[in-house]
Amino acid sequence: MIKIGTALFEACEELERERGISKEVLIASLCDAMVAAYKKHMRIGKEVTNIEAILDEQSGEIGVFATKLVVKDVEDPDLQISLKDAQEYAEGVEEGDEIKIEVTPEQFGRIAAQSAKQVITQRIREAERNLVLNEFLDKKGTLTTGIIQRVENRNVIVNIGKTDAIMPQKEQIPGEYYKPGNRIRVFVLNVKETTRLPQVIVSHGHAEIVRELFELEVPEIEDGIVEIKSISREAGYRTKIAVWSNDPEVDSVGACIGPRGSRIQTIVSELKNEKIDIVRYSEDPVEYIVNALSPARVVSVDILANDEYAKEAMVVVPDDQLSLAIGREGQNVRLAHKLTGWKIDIKSVSQMEKAEAANFEQYEEEPTEEDYAQEDELQQEIEEEMNQQALDEEDFQEEESAQENSDETEE
Repeated sequence: MIKIGTALFEACEELERERGISKEVLIASLCDAMVAAYKKHMRIGKEVTNIEAILDEQSGEIGVFATKLVVKDVEDPDLQISLKDAQEYAEGVEEGDEIKIEVTPEQFGRIAAQSAKQVITQRIREAERNLVLNEFLDKKGTLTTGIIQRVENRNVIVNIGKTDAIMPQKEQIPGEYYKPGNRIRVFVLNVKETTRLPQVIVSHGHAEIVRELFELEVPEIEDGIVEIKSISREAGYRTKIAVWSNDPEVDSVGACIGPRGSRIQTIVSELKNEKIDIVRYSEDPVEYIVNALSPARVVSVDILANDEYAKEAMVVVPDDQLSLAIGREGQNVRLAHKLTGWKIDIKSVSQMEKAEAANFEQYEEEPTEEDYAQEDELQQEIEEEMNQQALDEEDFQEEESAQENSDETEE
């Protein structure tokens, strides 16, 4: 047996407190390291399974033991032991019993220590990796709070507990300054397993951050009375959120705004004064589109297509509301499209009148097949009428000629 003292157990307990790695895992790692070192030292194949290391916590000693079967005639000395030899290790042993025989080599402490150091270090890394992986797999899709560590290659490194997460540039809020040491609320996007610690990807511009903030600030949402149906966000600029009340007596929009706007102001402050439009959800697509385009006023909504392949609508707004409906660089209509899932084409009243006039002129200039058919029918009627007039004139002339001949005969 090798004397290792109590320092090992104290170190294991400290690692358990600091890193959350259980003491049993570390002791098992030490025993595995001893077995691996013994097999390598004795040039025994890895397939041999009757070798184990045993640690006595009371005495602080560890040793390598081989389990052998007690037999009358030994055929394999690595796996078997004679009854006579076995009785030297344990009294009362009989054939067919298994006994553990210590096989720890002399001067094995240094070799075991080196091997144990490597194995334990590896096991600690694996244990840490599994702990982080399991913890953040559960946190995937949720909000968490971290501390900004540094900025590397436009990526922000955020410490979120047992590991550092990466916030890529596309997940950052444009124009936001990320100062090391500041606390930040982020959304856990993804957890990627790597050979070292798992790589956690977080976002500061994800739309779900807005959902989480509303759930924290609005009790009606947490209780399920008010439901968030959809969110569209352009981080740092503007967000639209569609809400619906399951209780007719509760105003969904008013609940989100709060008394004197207290709830919405708290959320806006958390999002660095990002503009938030709260709209009322509706099953009616026309009403939903009108609400989504607020604060612009809408004259009419014409549904062009509504099936599984396309959802398109034509929206007409007053001339003075066109720029407001479209928004700066198309932001308002773009967010309304993401919110509702409808492709929205916006025109002003004057644009629609011009379009209708242009369509009418085009109709006049380019007759359709129906127009040609009507012209043919009219032409045919005219020809038939002219033929009838010619026949009538011939009959009249014949009657007049006959009358003249009759008068001459009488004379």
